[in-house]
Amino acid sequence: MDGILNIDKPWGKTSFSIVSMVKRLTGERRVGHAGTLDPAATGVLPVCLGQGTRIIQFLLDATKAYRAQIEFGVATDTYDATGSITSKGDPSGVSRKQLLSALTSFRGLIQQTPPMYSAVKHGGKPLYELARSGIE
Repeated sequence: MDGILNIDKPWGKTSFSIVSMVKRLTGERRVGHAGTLDPAATGVLPVCLGQGTRIIQFLLDATKAYRAQIEFGVATDTYDATGSITSKGDPSGVSRKQLLSALTSFRGLIQQTPPMYSAVKHGGKPLYELARSGIE
C-alpha cells in the first residue's frame, strides 16, 4: 500500500504509537510519520506508507501552522498543561500590544531550546521519558 494518511492524533498518544497502529491495520511494513507531535499535542500527523515514505523529507521541510490555547499567569514544571503548577500570577497587567509583540516573536524561523517534557530525542529516547525518570 502506497500513500499518505493525515491522521488527527489524539491527546496522550505518541507519534510512534500511531505509526504502529497504521502498520498493524494495513499490514504495510514501510510506514513513517512526517514530524513528531508530543503526546500532549493533538492535530494532523502525516503518516506515509510504502512508496509514500519517499516524500517524508519534503513534508518535514514544508511550512506548518500551529494553534495553541494559553492560560496566562500560570507556570508548570513541564511547561505545558500536564504539569504541576509551580507559580501563579495576575496577567491582567499585560496589554494587547505586549501580547501581540510576544506572539510575533514566534513567527518565522526561530531557535528554541526544547523543554525536557518534549518528544525531542536525546540518545534515542524522547526527552519526556528521560524527564519522567528524573534525568535532566
